[in-house]
Amino acid sequence: MGHVTNVRGNNMLKKLFVSIISIGLLTSCSSSTTNHQEKDSLKVITTIFPPYDFIREIAGEKVSLSMLIPLGSETHHYEPTIQDMKNIADCDIFIYTGGESDEWVSTLLKDIDTSNITIIKLMDVVDIVEEEIKEGMDVEEEDDDDGDDDQEAHDYDEHVWTSLRNSMIIVQELSKQLIALDPANTTVYQENTMNYLQQLQTLDNEFSQVVENASRNTLIFGDRFPFRYFVEDYNLDYYAAFPGCSTMSDASASTITFLIDKVKQENIPVVFYIEFSTELIADVIVESTNATKLIFNSAHTISKEDFDNGVSYLSIMQQNLDNLKVALYD
Repeated sequence: MGHVTNVRGNNMLKKLFVSIISIGLLTSCSSSTTNHQEKDSLKVITTIFPPYDFIREIAGEKVSLSMLIPLGSETHHYEPTIQDMKNIADCDIFIYTGGESDEWVSTLLKDIDTSNITIIKLMDVVDIVEEEIKEGMDVEEEDDDDGDDDQEAHDYDEHVWTSLRNSMIIVQELSKQLIALDPANTTVYQENTMNYLQQLQTLDNEFSQVVENASRNTLIFGDRFPFRYFVEDYNLDYYAAFPGCSTMSDASASTITFLIDKVKQENIPVVFYIEFSTELIADVIVESTNATKLIFNSAHTISKEDFDNGVSYLSIMQQNLDNLKVALYD
């Protein structure tokens, strides 16, 4: 059974700051050097956007940073190329999520020499929660042939970054690893990390305040629901067409009817869809109710246009906050 992270407010920030500063002092006082210090900069590869953006905030131009999976791509169907394998074998830090959509990573890492690579699996950094099957959801049939090695991938929600509180823990871990490998830039990493943590904490506080003063606490998603960590943080309830890791796109009539009835019964003003959705299920629900359709973005990936326009994890979560206000208030 997974556990839900329960980190709160300024106490967490103080612990994070102390940890980061302590690590920096330890590495700064060390007389040993590493091969990484002889290079121009650390090479960091992430599979998806959230950790890419976290590293970008912490390290700025101090590292050579790249994202493996192309912007806007479906991660569940990603197949690494020979060049991807070469790039990972040559990097200093490789960051991936874990879970069902990253099953290919385990195979890839077995085929390359990882002895000089710092590998960070986000699902190992925070407490994880089990996938949840809510009333009314359409669910894919389980494959009885799945082995025990796949149990974690199928049982636990991989979208750990949808929680701002998880993201703060992840940022701390990424900063710690950067400092350990590149102590010469300790001060830069520490200052950037603390500034970023403050921004994340401020946004978390704003979410808490919105929920505390809300008229309701139920969200409706005519889509997949990759926000288990988010709703656990703020004690929100929800109903959705599919679980977060589902690959289904067509909902049954019974699921759509269930969601329509929920909207009507509880007078819910907003039906959410997620990024890169067809929006068809949400459209059907809003056409049968008085609800408005709005996006709630998991930040799993973004479009190239948004990337070029400077969209960030923080700006995505700010948009989610704005749309949450519409959904929770009369």
